Amino acid sequence: MSKPIDGPLKRIAAGMTRRGFLKGAGVAAAGAAIADGGLEALAQEKKGPAVLGPGPVPITLKVNGQDKRFEFEPRATLAEVLRIHADMTGTKVVCDRGACSACTVWLDGMPVNSCMTLALDARGKEIKTIEGLASSEKLHPVQEQFIEHDALQCGFCTPGMIMSCAALLERNKQPTLDDVKQACSGNLCRCGTYPNVFKATLAAAKTMA
Repeated sequence: MSKPIDGPLKRIAAGMTRRGFLKGAGVAAAGAAIADGGLEALAQEKKGPAVLGPGPVPITLKVNGQDKRFEFEPRATLAEVLRIHADMTGTKVVCDRGACSACTVWLDGMPVNSCMTLALDARGKEIKTIEGLASSEKLHPVQEQFIEHDALQCGFCTPGMIMSCAALLERNKQPTLDDVKQACSGNLCRCGTYPNVFKATLAAAKTMA
């Protein structure tokens, strides 16, 4: 037989109404649910997004219109993947710190320094390299005019220079000399072929008009 409630518990039970009891039980249940939800959210936050690496991971990149499957470490730059994994050595690595633009390629039509771009960041984008600029056996007009105007010497800067100048003509069909200078202002040429680069690009614009 249970003992009767006495002392402080008796006073609490005496002052407790049915409405008060239900209200208190509801608040307690809601508090427990919030606590559980908070713990679940905290666990999800700690879990975070899927982690890639540190070893090689399978990645698909669209290069010159073709999907190519690679395996490389997440720290690899786009220049490294193109040159080492795709064997596309037209993209040159000279300074390897984004200062000379010899490694210029296009990402969705925009010229970027591939030595400063993680290959992972190129997923889902259209990558175009100097190898993909020509159409079949026909050179791009900028390539043709670089040859015609002798706009290259040692050749290390040439692929990046061509990619920058060709990108200009994609967005501006009638560039001025200042437009050309601005477009390749980040491309360094130690041989000093800038005057011929400018002439070649303006001549290419005329052939494309």
